[in-house]
Amino acid sequence: MNEPEMPYPNYSDATSDASHPTRRKTRRSILRAGALGIGGLNLMSLNALRAADAPAGIDPSRPVGRAKSVLFIFLSGGLSQLDSFDMKPRAPANIRGEFQPVATRTPGMFVCEHLPQLAKQSHRLALVRSLSHWSNEHNQAHTIMLTGRSQLPPAYDEKKPQPTDWPSITSIAGRLVKSRSTGIPAGVVVPQRLLNMNQGGVVTPGQFAGQMGARFDPWFVEASPYRGNDVKGAYPDFAYRRRTESAVEDHSQFQAPVLDLPEGLTNARLTRRAEILKVIERQRRELDRHAESQRLDRFRQSAVSLLTDPKVQNAFDVVRADAATIDRYGQNLFGWTLLMAKRLVEAGVPMVQANLGNYNTWDLHGGLFKISRDFLYPPADVAIAALLDDLGESGLLDETLVVIAGEFGRTPKVFTLPRVYKTAGRDHWGAVQTAVFAGAGVPGGTIIGSSDKIGAYPASAPQRPEDFAATVYHALGLRPTAHWPDIDGRPHYIFHGNPIAGLV
Repeated sequence: MNEPEMPYPNYSDATSDASHPTRRKTRRSILRAGALGIGGLNLMSLNALRAADAPAGIDPSRPVGRAKSVLFIFLSGGLSQLDSFDMKPRAPANIRGEFQPVATRTPGMFVCEHLPQLAKQSHRLALVRSLSHWSNEHNQAHTIMLTGRSQLPPAYDEKKPQPTDWPSITSIAGRLVKSRSTGIPAGVVVPQRLLNMNQGGVVTPGQFAGQMGARFDPWFVEASPYRGNDVKGAYPDFAYRRRTESAVEDHSQFQAPVLDLPEGLTNARLTRRAEILKVIERQRRELDRHAESQRLDRFRQSAVSLLTDPKVQNAFDVVRADAATIDRYGQNLFGWTLLMAKRLVEAGVPMVQANLGNYNTWDLHGGLFKISRDFLYPPADVAIAALLDDLGESGLLDETLVVIAGEFGRTPKVFTLPRVYKTAGRDHWGAVQTAVFAGAGVPGGTIIGSSDKIGAYPASAPQRPEDFAATVYHALGLRPTAHWPDIDGRPHYIFHGNPIAGLV
């Protein structure tokens, strides 16, 4: 049974509930790209299928929209609005928390003191402080925000994706907007899909193509195998760290990615490294024999270009970036992820979703202030600021919409659970969060909407996930009549809300 469209959550229930964590170019380039050799043949099928089922909803005579690309930075777990972009310094101590606001370069706009680089970027930022939906549960809220639909799909299962799920924003944009890149699909997710490792690797629903069919899933670039305790604090293992609030030994890696195409296109899932290497080597020899052959059709040529195009190689091989670039973005998961995302935009990919952390990285029920200050805010602040600077200096920010959001915000009330966490945190809160927009004509130094005096509910200009999604689609030049067909050919409109006034 679907949930109602917009009832707000019960504040007292949300702040007292502590049980939810348990409730719920060259031939060498082929080898450098890990299992990319496997992906080459799958990509042929992907392109062939997409050509056979032409995108719907785009008027060829309509001028290109302001945004040629959208870069959606997703913060799984829920960034606290009260401790980042919507601080309440005059509220009682158990509401305002430990952090202090700091002035930005925009008069009247304040952000958290531990986001100094983003404070310097305020002239590029529009803060939407009134984004709201009804759910306080992680997987439901992931589905709501990643699909831009407040109502859950039929037969929804919060523990696994279903073919009856709504397609994600990244899937829809990836299908309806033509990629300007040679060989790369139009909708890409980096550096990995979202998995709930606390539940044994449950795959988060809402991030796939759902009713459009698995062949229209985003392309998941698996560049950082989930280990939990990742690089230099940018990817904490909260099953451990949010209880001890201390660093753990780092055994993580960020690598030239294993490019895993949609599961519907694979004949078999090769799981052992030895098998993968055999297939890569076999495909390398096959491409050597046939790369120059006129018998290769355009889909095979597209697959070959994915392996040999210098732009594509550069986009994925971020760990080999020069030292100055790595230092600017940060030598950690957040830095490498946003550098890869930026290079994909440069390569012409219209829709890139960059997951900063995996499932619930930003879910801070305990240790909120210490973990945010020491482990999360510094690498996010540095990497996002570097991204905006690079896009701005190259001119790409004028045609790239950058969006930052999570699945929900956090409760106004700070709470403690001494038997579980050492220090205080905040619970889940769907009723309000702050979404951040930049680029593609977005007026910087702008605040749209507001929350009430304790940051609990929208006080003005409330926005829904449908409006959030409509803003993305509108920016990409999609028309109000745009639609996608499901696997039975039935059309579904993509617009279920209005682009956010003041942004477009």
